[in-house]
Amino acid sequence: METLLFTLIVVGGALATPSKGAEIELALAPTDPTFGQTAKFATQPARIWQGEVGEGFRSSVETFSTEVGVALGMAAFGSRQAHDLALASLSYGHMWGPVLGEGHWYRGNFEWRVELFGGGQYSPSKEWLVGLTPHLRFNFATGTRWIPFVDGGAGVTAMGIGPPNVSGTFEFNLQPAIGVHWFLRDNLALTSEVRYIHFSCAGLHEPNLGINNVAGMIGLTWFF
Repeated sequence: METLLFTLIVVGGALATPSKGAEIELALAPTDPTFGQTAKFATQPARIWQGEVGEGFRSSVETFSTEVGVALGMAAFGSRQAHDLALASLSYGHMWGPVLGEGHWYRGNFEWRVELFGGGQYSPSKEWLVGLTPHLRFNFATGTRWIPFVDGGAGVTAMGIGPPNVSGTFEFNLQPAIGVHWFLRDNLALTSEVRYIHFSCAGLHEPNLGINNVAGMIGLTWFF
């Protein structure tokens, strides 16, 4: 009887050992290096660059910008009076396709943008203005954290400024610009630009001599 009992204990222990080992193996399975690496890659955010930093943006990249600036008036190009403006703007953009011009100095991305801007005239009198302008921008891929761009937009404006240069209320605006992004980190850049801004009504009403300004703008742009 004692021999039978001893035999059962030995056999039971031998059967229990593989079962315990299987449990340990199952517990360790999630720590497999491949599994851990996959989980790590899955949580990493997508980079904004198509290659290395400054080598052009991915086609899915979006932007949000906020800028402030001063526009100094010019009594030129038909205008009888200089109008000095203080401006602020918000804009949303989206890259328009992948990097173009690989291997050339003009390598970069097109970006379409929509800008809402507003502010006021502080000289020669105090007046208000607000506008909405679609833009097309080209960002040059320099391979550095400095990304220059050229930009152009045309939109509509409402304003309280009147004669002698414009008739007020409804005007169009034209805005060619040059500028640069300086990337403070991977998704945030300090943006500065110089714009020429023209306001007129295209002859819809009189007077229509136009308002002309050169504006300096500075702000921040987020890329995501």
